[in-house]
Amino acid sequence: MASFLAATVQTQDAIANGDTRSLSFYHTHTRETATITYRRDGRYDDRALEQLNWLLRDWRVERPAKMDPRLFDILWEIYREAGSNEPIHVISAYRSPATNSMLRRRSSGVSDQSQHMLGKAMDIRLPDVDTARLRAIAMRMQYGGVGYYPSSQFVHVDTGSVRAWPRMSQDQLVRLFPDGKTLHLPPSGKPLPRYEEARAEILPRNAALAAQASAGGGSSGNILTALFGRKASPAAQVPQPPETQVASALPEALDAMLAPVPVPPRRPQELALPEQPKAPAAPAVAAFALATAQPEAILGYNVEAAVEALFDPRASAANVGFSQALQTDLNSASFSGPAVKPLPLIRQAQLDL
Repeated sequence: MASFLAATVQTQDAIANGDTRSLSFYHTHTRETATITYRRDGRYDDRALEQLNWLLRDWRVERPAKMDPRLFDILWEIYREAGSNEPIHVISAYRSPATNSMLRRRSSGVSDQSQHMLGKAMDIRLPDVDTARLRAIAMRMQYGGVGYYPSSQFVHVDTGSVRAWPRMSQDQLVRLFPDGKTLHLPPSGKPLPRYEEARAEILPRNAALAAQASAGGGSSGNILTALFGRKASPAAQVPQPPETQVASALPEALDAMLAPVPVPPRRPQELALPEQPKAPAAPAVAAFALATAQPEAILGYNVEAAVEALFDPRASAANVGFSQALQTDLNSASFSGPAVKPLPLIRQAQLDL
């Protein structure tokens, strides 16, 4: 917590003192040079950050990305500590996933989860500073990852977790951190004596700096405002959630919880719909009779009477739509009568009669 507050106080001091920071770069691949003031009066300059994003683009595919502003603050402190008078030489900055995959196929030293793809890393060289010394300065700050490439004479710096590769030996770490308070580990993996103190101090500090960077470099408000952005206006305050009621078996508690809901006002008279008359309710006995009554049969059960009626002379005078041909000649083509045809065995029916 002390480190957390110290980082916040440091941020507010930078704001109060009108902290203004500039960096000079020379890109070794594009040959571009620029001196950019990326921070003014303790806050990041958005236009300057856009210029840096383009300068540090993936030059192979001409694609920029949003670089982590905290990376520029780390480089600014390294540059000031090193006392260099030359622009920072950029070996590599942002890498698109396609470029990173291509470089990984060429070299096993390229990570498939490289911080370069996130805009959080840069490979740099200071022409007037020894590469080993540049590495030691970056490691002592313990702001993120530090990679050492002496044969190519550059140092990798990122804003990720505190780590270093290749790891220094136990003796080298002791010389670099005489008090033993560091997060860096030797090849054996056994930390120095004050490793836990370093964790309690450095991790909150780095978290506070990351929050400051995401908030735009600080603010003129209180501690939480400096870490998490501008203070919300009174009109934009988030409403508080309603008080939670706890269930109780007491009658008075139930009465309070089951209070009647207020009824909305009556509809105006001119908009009220006329009341519809209600139909009288059917007696219960009638309803039961409707539910239990069985429908009557349409045709009787006397088949002989039904067949005899088909040949009654009085039926021909009724002109029901049958043709005057013999009844035995009835077929689907000459039929124009009702939907139900006579029985097909007409002659057998006559014999039966």
